Amino acid sequence: MKSSFLQTVQGPVAVDDLGLILPHEHLFTDLRGPLFPDYAKANPEHVSKVMKPYLEAAHGAGVTALVECSTIGVGRNLSVLMQIARSTPIHIVAPTGIYREDFMPHSFRDLDAEGLAKIWIKEITEGMENTQIRAGFIKIAISDNGPTEIEIRNLRAAALTSKKTGAVIASHTPNGLIAQREMEILQSEGLNLKHFIWVHANLETDREMHLNAARLGAYVEFDAIGWSWQSQSALADYTLFLIEADLADRILLSHDAGWYDPSQPSGQPEDGGIHGFTSLVNEFIPDLQERGVWSKTIQLITEKNPARAFAISHRNL
Repeated sequence: MKSSFLQTVQGPVAVDDLGLILPHEHLFTDLRGPLFPDYAKANPEHVSKVMKPYLEAAHGAGVTALVECSTIGVGRNLSVLMQIARSTPIHIVAPTGIYREDFMPHSFRDLDAEGLAKIWIKEITEGMENTQIRAGFIKIAISDNGPTEIEIRNLRAAALTSKKTGAVIASHTPNGLIAQREMEILQSEGLNLKHFIWVHANLETDREMHLNAARLGAYVEFDAIGWSWQSQSALADYTLFLIEADLADRILLSHDAGWYDPSQPSGQPEDGGIHGFTSLVNEFIPDLQERGVWSKTIQLITEKNPARAFAISHRNL
């Protein structure tokens, strides 16, 4: 087996065998929180049936792997993910980690950073929830006015886990000031920022903050492709700004789309239903090409960058 791979729910897949990778999507998400009765529960076969057409369309568009970002606190369900994975040729990567403070289960609140990291390391190196399904990355989140004290603990635990396993940290981050603060914390813990993804960088309109994060080595992820609330022209502008600064190798692009909602009998979210995973290929990439972006650069951003970001080496496990 080749030395660098994506750790998917069905096992390792060599990064050299992959093409286009979506680094931030959702297949099954429960935003009601872990204290809600029947939180994150659903019939895996029904979930798979509902999501299958969207994954078929994505595969037809050339998607080879999808990073599922619903972590503990917002609905991670391994039975559902395994059932979906069996129904699609798209490789699915699942997270360890935990969402922001107000979505945190009580059982995680009293741990110190070392204790939390011990759990996350085990989920990457051995398996999640007493299974042999291994996590492929670390997903955390920062509150809009954070990081809170407990979220700083999460950042430190994430740094410990990443340094031990080589897994990347993807952090839901509302703005550039918070991104700057969390990068400072991660660096103080000895983390190389090539193992950090600023998720939702598109929510920050100051392109200089994108530039500064990329120069520090972090991945800057614009992940609202295809959504009407986000100006797609602005997303293209953000992308071009980093390309022109010779930082194309720090860009990630995704939809932040999906997902099956277990609070609804149909699984379709109330706010417009399930969003698919094809706008990047069908709309955004053609727009970049019309703006003069070379195919080689697009391949770097959509294939090589996510493969590099999420790759895990055998020597770390």
